[in-house]
Amino acid sequence: MISAARGPAVLTGQDGIGLPFVAEMYGLQVDQLSALLGLASRPAAALVRRWVSRGVASTAVLSPGPAWVWLTRAGLRAVGVHYPAVPPALARLAHIRAVTGVRLALECVPGYRDGGAHWRSERHLRARLGSRIGAGQHLPDAEVHWPDAPAPGPAPPWAGECWAVEAELTPKTVVRTTAIMRELLDRTGDYGCPAAQVRVPGQPPRHARVLYVCSPAATGTVTRARAALGSLGARIEIRPLPAAAYLAAVR
Repeated sequence: MISAARGPAVLTGQDGIGLPFVAEMYGLQVDQLSALLGLASRPAAALVRRWVSRGVASTAVLSPGPAWVWLTRAGLRAVGVHYPAVPPALARLAHIRAVTGVRLALECVPGYRDGGAHWRSERHLRARLGSRIGAGQHLPDAEVHWPDAPAPGPAPPWAGECWAVEAELTPKTVVRTTAIMRELLDRTGDYGCPAAQVRVPGQPPRHARVLYVCSPAATGTVTRARAALGSLGARIEIRPLPAAAYLAAVR
């Protein structure tokens, strides 16, 4: 339910889970919305129709497979963010689906939930940088933040860490991939910080590790790039991209 009679919108139930998720991921296909909310396809489609009727979302078939849904300006305002109210870019649909698939897979892992982990989207990082993002600066597809002391239960070994997440569908060159890895591993400052704080010698790295989730086509290049880093590559983890993360035509 969405209530905005007084002050900011109050999101509850499926709206409170689904709308912020859609906002952070640029948009997603309805089958991924179904997976997020634990709904069958018909109830998920009905939910999207309700969002559209209330003016908080738009939907269209942008690629093979299920329709896509994204938020309108009213929907973004209800969520409390100031992202551009535009549909997901056609050239990035396969990548957006892949990143969303990685997030859905991670959030299903009991250790992720029990550890109180928080997903910080690439869209959020880009908004923090604004016009300050340089042509040579690389943004990860997301960050995963682990709190220092999740409750209840003992803290996991990675409590307090920040991970960079990369979903890799198509291989870049080994040189380019190695440069991206090194940039992520060497960074000390938050995104949006002053330039002098981006890499400060002697300060702890921002990303304790970088998680690469790869298609078979990209795995070889990522593996060779990690090896090229020597001991620094110990902070790179490589995992296969979930089967459900592929766009229908790509799969």
